[in-house]
Amino acid sequence: MKTTILFLAMTLAAAAASAADDTHTVFDFSQDADVSGWEIQDDVVMGGVSQGQFAVNEEGNAVFTGNVSLENDGGFSSLQYGFDPVDVSTYRAIHIRLKSDGKRYQLRVESEKNVRHGYAYDFETSGDWQTVEIPFADMYAIRHGDRLDLPNYPGQTLAHVQILIGNNRAESFQLEIDKLWVQ
Repeated sequence: MKTTILFLAMTLAAAAASAADDTHTVFDFSQDADVSGWEIQDDVVMGGVSQGQFAVNEEGNAVFTGNVSLENDGGFSSLQYGFDPVDVSTYRAIHIRLKSDGKRYQLRVESEKNVRHGYAYDFETSGDWQTVEIPFADMYAIRHGDRLDLPNYPGQTLAHVQILIGNNRAESFQLEIDKLWVQ
């Protein structure tokens, strides 16, 4: 009986450890991380004047700050990272560990490089450190800010992530990011 209980406990512990390890890191920020692939994309691409900045702080976290302006039909700032497509078919959600200013942000992803549309999900931030979980199945198709009548993100491949603020108002923002991963 003791052997059976011990075996069952060990089996359950191994299964829990395996489930916890079933992740793929998209990007883990640190002082030593190569952040050269990360770039700001503001509404200046369409005539706006919003300004975002990106840096890595002393703690090794990404800091995305700036001001969103509605002048000249603008209204957004974003931080983005493109990479060779990775297979995410065994995962169900993307996770972001972050600390923000309590504002609403949007995560956008693309399944391949240079596609005509991506997928988006709006999320609220608490102002404290939090982990945001975004199920692939809840990410809707989007192109240039317009929602498309297409199926939600199938979660097969991932090649681009973008964190965007664009709440239809002029505002300053600050977002600190520790890590992005799929699980």
